[in-house]
Amino acid sequence: MTDKTIVHLLRHGEVHNPEGVLYGRLPGYRLSEDGVLMAKAAARWFADRDVTALFSSPMQRALETAAPLADAFDLPVTVDDRLIEAGNHFEGLTFGVGAGSLRRPEHWRHLYNPFAPSWGEPYREIAARMRAAVIRARDAAPGHEAVAVSHQLPIWILRSHAEKRRLWHHPGRRECGLASITSLTFEGSRLVEVAYVDPCAGLGKGTGVAGA
Repeated sequence: MTDKTIVHLLRHGEVHNPEGVLYGRLPGYRLSEDGVLMAKAAARWFADRDVTALFSSPMQRALETAAPLADAFDLPVTVDDRLIEAGNHFEGLTFGVGAGSLRRPEHWRHLYNPFAPSWGEPYREIAARMRAAVIRARDAAPGHEAVAVSHQLPIWILRSHAEKRRLWHHPGRRECGLASITSLTFEGSRLVEVAYVDPCAGLGKGTGVAGA
């Protein structure tokens, strides 16, 4: 018999972001009130699971999402920097035309290649670091389940890589809702299944911000 291990990638809950900026890796962005409810709802989804290891991105919103799980399972939260949000040139700016950053010509040179992408951390590098983080989580919970709290773009890129799909994509087509769960099932070291659930669908206002 081969041990089955599941690594769940949990996206953080809704963020308090009244200015609507691309907050990226900026410090100080906490969960909104709805985001806190999402984190608690996600923890309830895991209530009957065999979770024995818990990891998180170092960002505040991810750590706050991990907190209810840490309490529920009496587990420490291990910070793994590889789970962090993707780097982005537009961090701290609003994105779009009108009053957004696209109105300013100095930003246009960062938009020449959507396949890399030219405006941020290369997709292949995101896939590599996320894969390494997942392997660490898998090896920390052999025969059990681990949860790793991360961000929309890194989770979606890892899933695309796992499913052998192209990494470049339209941000609006990502299947990775707030506080959603992307689960990778392994038999030994072999990935055998990728699944997705969205226990917090309909809760909160949501976000169309890429890489949130």
